[in-house]
Amino acid sequence: MEGGELSYLVNMRGKWQCCEWLKGHVIGSGSFGTVNLAIDTTTGSLFVVKSATTDAGISSLKNEADILHDLDSPYIVKCMGKDGHTLFFEYMGGGSISDMMHNFGGALQEKLIRLYTRQILLGLDFLHRTGIVHSDVKCTNVLVSASGTVKLTDFGCAQRTPCRGIGGTPLWMAPELLRDHNLDFAADIWSLGCTVIEMATGRPPWDDEASDNPMAAMLRISQGHELPRFPAKFSPEGLDFLSRCLDRDPQKRWSSEMLLDHPFLRMGDLALSPTSILDVAAGYDSDCHTTDDDEDDDDGFARIVPFSMKPRNAWEDNSAGASEGWITVRTS
Repeated sequence: MEGGELSYLVNMRGKWQCCEWLKGHVIGSGSFGTVNLAIDTTTGSLFVVKSATTDAGISSLKNEADILHDLDSPYIVKCMGKDGHTLFFEYMGGGSISDMMHNFGGALQEKLIRLYTRQILLGLDFLHRTGIVHSDVKCTNVLVSASGTVKLTDFGCAQRTPCRGIGGTPLWMAPELLRDHNLDFAADIWSLGCTVIEMATGRPPWDDEASDNPMAAMLRISQGHELPRFPAKFSPEGLDFLSRCLDRDPQKRWSSEMLLDHPFLRMGDLALSPTSILDVAAGYDSDCHTTDDDEDDDDGFARIVPFSMKPRNAWEDNSAGASEGWITVRTS
């Protein structure tokens, strides 16, 4: 561990408090700076420190702090405070859903997908009711606790409505955004559908073409009439759920509130047991094959975030090949 640091940080309620802590190993990095595991030397509790070192990174962290201010949901990662160009977050021991897929053999079983999807939707529903668009929903931006709770993280692209500019990662972005339409809640719903495909196949949406020709894939998403390929072996309820998320007409997509009542999620509130965790290793047998050492889901593409064009990794995504070849950008 590195030497101890004494911080007089401002929590998200605007109150000052003193915290002496030790910085541990890096669990994420990018041009925005670094993300480290840390320990409070008084209480022994673990937390995460996200620090910015560039103007673009500072802008992203400022946006994240502004968005997370006063947000309180069990499905949103908790920002405990800030100190200059540093944010302090709760520690989620399971890493991201991407880490879960990497650690347990690739694609997830449908019962686990239902559980995770319902919690992601509860987080999105909370955000949308608050007037916030997350703008970058994907497996690397959903963290998992040891008990199986999942929480949305990485609010560097998030915006309050009415939104200015667009943000996100192209393979997960709604077609209308790639045509420069305004960002709204429906864009998060499209990204959710892409994330369900990602969980069910172990690969990004549009992966069949994206790895060979990223620009052609972006043109296909924005101008074509196709949808990303649905999992070959998925329940009828799951396929219908995806069709409600992945309508190319944003006006026809279901809202988060509507999707929470979908039959696909009726089993999503079951408790996650040790058995179901172990079952993940069996994966999900689909036509989209996976391997234990797959390249990161973000290969060859950029994430769009306002004001800059910069490399970025998701904070808990430090597995082999993680975020390789990806760039983060924002447009205003």
